[in-house]
Amino acid sequence: MTKKSKIILGIVGAAAAGVVVGLLLAPEKGTELRRNIQNTTGSWADHLADMFTNAKGEVENLRKKGSRAADDAASKFNSTKESYS
Repeated sequence: MTKKSKIILGIVGAAAAGVVVGLLLAPEKGTELRRNIQNTTGSWADHLADMFTNAKGEVENLRKKGSRAADDAASKFNSTKESYS
C-alpha cells in the first residue's frame, strides 16, 4: 500500500469514526438515530461505489494511454532503426 493510499484510508477512517461518535452523542430518539445511521451508511456506500467505478475507469484510461505511448515509442524506434540500416 502506498503512502498516499494509507493517508487517504486514515482520513476516511477518522471521518467515519467522527460521524459515528457524533451520531451516538446526538440528542435524538433511538429510532431517528437508527434511521439516520442507515441513511448515512447507504449514502456512503453509494458514494464509495461511484468512487471505485470512477477509479476503475481512470485506471483503464491510463492503461490505454500507456499502451499507445509504448506503441508510438516502438514505431519511432523501428523507423529510426530502419533509417540507420
